[in-house]
Amino acid sequence: MPKFLSEEQVKFYKDNGFIKLENIFSKQEFDKFSDEYDDLFRAKKNDQLEAVWQGNDMKELAKNKPVTVLSIHNLQFHSAAFTRVLMNDRLLDALEDIMGTPNVLLHHTKAHLKPPEKGAPYLMHQDYPYFPFEKHSMVAVFIHMDDTSPENGGLAVYPGSHKLGPLESHTVSKDGEDYHYVDKDKWPLSGATPVLAKRGEVVVFSYLLLHGSYLNTSKDRVRRMFLIQLMSAEDEPAEDKHRSYGQGMVLRGRNSKWDASLRGRFMK
Repeated sequence: MPKFLSEEQVKFYKDNGFIKLENIFSKQEFDKFSDEYDDLFRAKKNDQLEAVWQGNDMKELAKNKPVTVLSIHNLQFHSAAFTRVLMNDRLLDALEDIMGTPNVLLHHTKAHLKPPEKGAPYLMHQDYPYFPFEKHSMVAVFIHMDDTSPENGGLAVYPGSHKLGPLESHTVSKDGEDYHYVDKDKWPLSGATPVLAKRGEVVVFSYLLLHGSYLNTSKDRVRRMFLIQLMSAEDEPAEDKHRSYGQGMVLRGRNSKWDASLRGRFMK
């Protein structure tokens, strides 16, 4: 029996590859989290945080306008506020139900901030090419820091696309960074389903789910998000790539595979 979600919610996730959750955070918890998030971005220099995808397809999606998205990784190493989010019991109960395991490990965290009028879009993609795992247990926890819609650069998904497994991806490489996305004609952002969400709502999705996001065209609505990537302790990387600080941290349960022979895999 599910621990936190209903059986209907678990089925929805299995059928669609994503689910939106409410009431994970109390207002007091989320207000503190949001304030710490803003303080962290204010303390950083914007020119060091740029995370816009490169390539002609990306420029076309952005309508050849100058766009930007600011990004910070591994936020739990900046403030305990983000560690408290990782350890939220309601969130971890829901993840047990979704992932089908009591043993949940951290892969990495990041935050993206899309400013009004020029917040960059993202082409439809799977997260799989960035960090493939043998059993595909990897999920993303997408925490909406603001009310979000297509107008201010919200998330879009192709429900059920996770059932297709890993798809062929196009790769653009620049300055040591690779950007992976699927055929933009077969899987256009315009054909995806928008995810409308309120401040504090959480979307959990499989790393095989096709997802992207819109250009922030609003006049005064920022789109902030905090993302957590997690995997089952029973799973293993299919390739040795995308090592992150704190990768392998046990958030729930145990990791019986952690020993001297595996430490190098999970440490940068």
